[in-house]
Amino acid sequence: MVREFKLINDKGQEYSLMDIKKYCLLTSPSGLGYSYSTEYEQLGNTFISNLRRIEQGQVEGQVNFLNYDNYKALIDFIEKSESLKVSYKVPLADGLKEYFKDIQIQSISKTEIQPNSVISETIIFDCLSLWYEENTINYDIQPLENEIRWDFEWDSRFSDYNTRTLSYINQGHVEAPVLIEMNGPLVNPKIDLYVEGQLYQTVTMTTQITQYEKLLYGTKENDFYINKQEADGSLTSLFNLDVIDIDNDNVIRLPKNKSCEIVLSSETTVENAQITILVYYKAI
Repeated sequence: MVREFKLINDKGQEYSLMDIKKYCLLTSPSGLGYSYSTEYEQLGNTFISNLRRIEQGQVEGQVNFLNYDNYKALIDFIEKSESLKVSYKVPLADGLKEYFKDIQIQSISKTEIQPNSVISETIIFDCLSLWYEENTINYDIQPLENEIRWDFEWDSRFSDYNTRTLSYINQGHVEAPVLIEMNGPLVNPKIDLYVEGQLYQTVTMTTQITQYEKLLYGTKENDFYINKQEADGSLTSLFNLDVIDIDNDNVIRLPKNKSCEIVLSSETTVENAQITILVYYKAI
């Protein structure tokens, strides 16, 4: 097994960094690890860390093309994308595992064709996030129990329960944000987070989500939202005083290495729900 790279944009479109014939081949990548900037205070002959924070990452490598058409296709792909993430499949003992990192392209050089007729240029990514898992697993659950337990990130579909409960332990390096979809009809939906069996946070919404509409809730850093997706796909923000308590802590993230439960409920039956837990790692 070999590691694999590709770019993915906000529309879900992909550009392979492993196919030199149709796309390009990324070689000699560096900057895949991490580093800290640390300041120390001296007390006698002892040095104590008083400020330690992770530095913004930067990935650099060579992108190799067989022709300039593929080079132009990469530039066009980047410029037509509102946001980008790089996919990095790592060969582990039990198989390939895929991680993502939100990025911006800082630069791609443009020189002459090399003697071996391969166009080889330097590419630099500015990292906007840590590495994170985004494994997606879909289930159709029959109405046998109201609690499902997994030890991995998941996207799941349920049917015929008034509540949905997911038990999860975040084994990443920082708190884990969540992405939740609840399909209508819903009346006053609610999201509860329990930590080690104790109620930790509650997000209550005074609203109705009709059939063919969705409640969308996300807690990624710099991308927190509570939205209603209309039947035509348009979005309406529900982050207002008429729907939620603005003074409440409405941002649910799972703490590290603790037993957590996410409970979704409504005054009506929650017929269909989907949860994604984004597990972040400083290095992989």
